[in-house]
Amino acid sequence: MNVISQMLINNWLKEIAVVMGQNKDYLSQLDAAIGDADHGINMNRGFQKVLAKTESFEGQDIGAILKNTGMTLISSVGGAAGPLYGKFFMQMGISLKGKMELSLEDLSNGICKGLDGVKGIGKASVGDKTMVDVWEPVVKSLQESYSENETLELAAEKMATAAETGMKSTINMIAKKGRASYLGERSIGHQDPGATSSCLIVKILQDIIIENK
Repeated sequence: MNVISQMLINNWLKEIAVVMGQNKDYLSQLDAAIGDADHGINMNRGFQKVLAKTESFEGQDIGAILKNTGMTLISSVGGAAGPLYGKFFMQMGISLKGKMELSLEDLSNGICKGLDGVKGIGKASVGDKTMVDVWEPVVKSLQESYSENETLELAAEKMATAAETGMKSTINMIAKKGRASYLGERSIGHQDPGATSSCLIVKILQDIIIENK
């Protein structure tokens, strides 16, 4: 499979909802150590709302699906997760307007635009112990895969590895953004919940791509 179809994107969103439900308590436990203890609850709530809309997404182009996903997350999720993940999917969708399938270049560009949206409102950089620590290396990995003309399947494998490495790197970081930043050095030793949910989202996309190759 050399392209990502509209149906695959819809299935990705459905599976995210399932996995966020399965990991709700785990994500909230991670959040409890450095934040508000509600990240898992909020991510599950938001993607259950998205799941309820996936039937209406059928027939829409990928850009519209992702933009509507972002709008749903913003309107239904409290805390930091709603605005950040909402902006991510919304900006990704805007950049992919009108597309019914995605090449590796499209996927790379779309996620890059989503990351730009997150950085624009969160003001975070790599090393601040946030979801950016996952998405920045994912974008870099995808850009390298595209420039080297790799298959979509290989690119998906590499981006998932980059995501996991980025997620684990947050354990030894001092949080510099959000409520966790008030903990200072006490935030060291705790994996960031936003980086963890982001890594799950990337791994789900990898699984969907591999299953449909």
